Amino acid sequence: MQQNQSGITSHTEFLLLGFYGLGGYRQFLFMPFFLMFVLSFLGNTVLIITITAGSSLHSPMYVLICINACVDLTLVIIFVPKMLLSFLFDWNGITLLGCLVQMFFIHFVGTFQSTLLLGMALDRYVAICIPLRYNDYINISSFLKFSTVVFVRNMFLVLLVVVLASRLSFCASNVIDDCFCQHMALVSLACGNTSINSIIGLLAVFCITVIDAVIFVITYIKIASDVFKTHSGKSHDKAIHTCGTHLIVAGVTLIFTMSSFLAYRFKNSLPPNIHNLISIMYLLFPSTLHPIIYGIRTKAITEQILKLFQCRRIEPISMKVSSIH
Repeated sequence: MQQNQSGITSHTEFLLLGFYGLGGYRQFLFMPFFLMFVLSFLGNTVLIITITAGSSLHSPMYVLICINACVDLTLVIIFVPKMLLSFLFDWNGITLLGCLVQMFFIHFVGTFQSTLLLGMALDRYVAICIPLRYNDYINISSFLKFSTVVFVRNMFLVLLVVVLASRLSFCASNVIDDCFCQHMALVSLACGNTSINSIIGLLAVFCITVIDAVIFVITYIKIASDVFKTHSGKSHDKAIHTCGTHLIVAGVTLIFTMSSFLAYRFKNSLPPNIHNLISIMYLLFPSTLHPIIYGIRTKAITEQILKLFQCRRIEPISMKVSSIH
């Protein structure tokens, strides 16, 4: 603990004690979450390698899918290893600085989930509704402008949230009833007025997640209207299939995002273990499911994955044959 300028003693070390009500059974959580981590890590890694290795998968839509896989992979690497060590060895301690750094990266990287879904929706809108202007709107210049705007927006709001949290004094308790550092979980331990933190936190959610979601919904309403009015035959089926894949991914992300948001707003109405499970699954489950959805529903990605594995099988045989000659 240390004393700040106001003479208030504030905690600088915290304990992440999610699922602590399970007592000795807490260590059994290691295996299911470890398996999900491995599945997420392998799935997103394979997806990234597949898209980068396939020359036919370098169109904007697949590039966005690849970036989304990078975001999912980064998210699980940020918090899952620390959480697994906590389950297995009771390594629950984290410094205030470590907590703030983890919080920043979880929230900052997490903001790009909704942003990338918006980017995919805009790409599909141009490709389906105004295909003749596709190269005019979807190019390197527009991609860099879009990326710069959303990067600055997300960085500024998340950094503001974290800086305001770092200025608080934590004199009540140093026990965070969660498996990783989240904004409201840390702010709830502060003594004094935290209304500004809550307001800025809600403002960040509105300016990033809500605005992205609203534009996403409007875009897909326009896409659906155009598809059912003007498209027919194979182009109609292809558009529905492609958009259906993106909507499934968006639905999974939105459901878990809203579940986590509501869980924090009605925290006292939920058992602590249920609340901990929701907060973990909000980050881990979509990251695990996304590569499976894209791998199954996207024909070009499935074919490229099969091609990569076939090349791996043929290569050793070719080497043996050449060595005989």
